[in-house]
Amino acid sequence: MAGGLQVSAMLAYAGLMPQARGRGAIFTLHHVRPHRPRPFEPNLHLEITPEFLDAAIRQLVQDGYDFVALSEVPARLAEPSQRPFAAFTLDDAYRNNADHALPVFAAHDVPFTIFVARGFAERQNTLWWEVLAEVLGAGREIRFDFGDGRDETVIPLHSTPQRRAAFHKFAHFVRSGEEAEAVARIDALARRHGIDPLTITADLTMAPDELQALHAHPLVDFGAHTVSHRALARLSPEAARDEMQQSANYLAELTGERPVSIAYPYGTPEAICARDQRMARELGLGIGVTTRPGTLQPSDLQRLTALPRISLNGLFQQPRYVSALASGIPFKLSR
Repeated sequence: MAGGLQVSAMLAYAGLMPQARGRGAIFTLHHVRPHRPRPFEPNLHLEITPEFLDAAIRQLVQDGYDFVALSEVPARLAEPSQRPFAAFTLDDAYRNNADHALPVFAAHDVPFTIFVARGFAERQNTLWWEVLAEVLGAGREIRFDFGDGRDETVIPLHSTPQRRAAFHKFAHFVRSGEEAEAVARIDALARRHGIDPLTITADLTMAPDELQALHAHPLVDFGAHTVSHRALARLSPEAARDEMQQSANYLAELTGERPVSIAYPYGTPEAICARDQRMARELGLGIGVTTRPGTLQPSDLQRLTALPRISLNGLFQQPRYVSALASGIPFKLSR
């Protein structure tokens, strides 16, 4: 009886797999670098090692995937082949994308797209999640006024669970109010503790000359990622449009090539809306990627400015996870 149930489950899985896998997948990456232990690592899911990237590509080769540039995705959806395809994207234009990711992609002749936020490249905006990691890992306690009518809250930081709870409280603070103001207050907190937020931006992300040099590589393409990396859905229509348009204009001036794609900051249903997707199309950004997890289905041809992506998560750096996620089964079952 048990054996019969196992066989039935295997047959059901086999029947589900082609439908779940769809026609391909877009992968999301952020940092690609050797792991360097830090006092507090709340963003560990956003970084993978070059060795894992290499293993992931090898696994997809073994699984029969073609590698395509993001700009080729609409054509592959419209004229599917028997082989699934994979496209790689990297958000925020971290310097390690050039130092550590490019050599891996080049070794396998895999194209990839980097999404550039103008405010990071021009050292005008800060990466609040990176700033918080430094602040919360540096001391035993901090004081902060979350603007809830109370005096400054004393936040203990004696243990990793306490630091993690603090990080989530700050993240909620950024998401629930006026984002630019919240980030400015986190930056001010960092400065009070001797940490320069813009130095973190300069240390981690590529400057304009570095971006120009990287863009000259034949495997590299750039996409828009707004100016200030704020959730577009929470901005006025005018502000959201300006964020996208300025981002695209900046890359056109920087590289001589206007981008055709955009990654919406955060990429969640709360961070983008149908209005933003429509404006992306109107601005000539015909491909828009989210962080909604999933594989690419034929129906995605009708929503090219709201495509799902699969995160290569730093907490699960095993090739078998790449195969499992690319199969689409986890997303199918979760629905």
